[in-house]
Amino acid sequence: MSKPPNKPPVTEIGSTHSDTETLTIRGLDTLTEIVGEKSFTETFCFIVTGAMPTTGQTACLDACLNILMDHGLTPSALVARLIEDSVPEDMQVAISAGLLLVANRHVGTMSGAGRLLAEAAVTNENPSAWAAQVVAEHRAQKKRIPGFGHPHYFPEDPRATRLFEVARNAGCDGKFIDLMKLLEEEIEKSMGRRLVLNVTGAMAAVLSEIGFPVEAMRGVAVVGHAAGLVAHIVEEKKTGLARHLIKYADEAVETTSKESQ
Repeated sequence: MSKPPNKPPVTEIGSTHSDTETLTIRGLDTLTEIVGEKSFTETFCFIVTGAMPTTGQTACLDACLNILMDHGLTPSALVARLIEDSVPEDMQVAISAGLLLVANRHVGTMSGAGRLLAEAAVTNENPSAWAAQVVAEHRAQKKRIPGFGHPHYFPEDPRATRLFEVARNAGCDGKFIDLMKLLEEEIEKSMGRRLVLNVTGAMAAVLSEIGFPVEAMRGVAVVGHAAGLVAHIVEEKKTGLARHLIKYADEAVETTSKESQ
């Protein structure tokens, strides 16, 4: 007996490019039910999760998209500017280069924090016992707990505080934010010093509250940060800051070299 032919892969995200009679996003007509009707934030949530967000959920996701849009001359912005100086014709090259730095050291630790919260949600452990176990395991393995610590903000990260305020005002604060605060308390208790809950930890908690999948959390940072990089690239075209930085670095190396002779 011959095997039935394999079914072609399908997607629920949208209609096919070749079907010019249909234009949809997850079953909604793009032209009449999305464009002019829904905000970018609403549509972003809908296309990722398949559920149109409530007003409160939209406010929380919007805040998360905005909070990491820019933070000055970060490594990501500097890389984007340097690439812009070399490849000025293609903005997407500079943007993609800058986005490669959205990783565990810079910006992207909300995924790790989100996984911790997801594990806590399915455990039968007492929340305090869970927090103590997480801290103990990370200390034993000499690993950083994702979402905690910052080289500049202390005793608190105002961005984290603001995100929690937005969530509370939107009616979306709940067990995940409570768990993250509990973890912060347990870290201080165990280490004998405060380790600030940073913006990525707060983002993980807020995104968990609105049901945004852990696998897509870093994507929120990527999407928001991309907008900021567009601004840096446009400014770079006008000011040529990258060339001044290159000149400064070259002069600094030359001075150091002469001093060492």
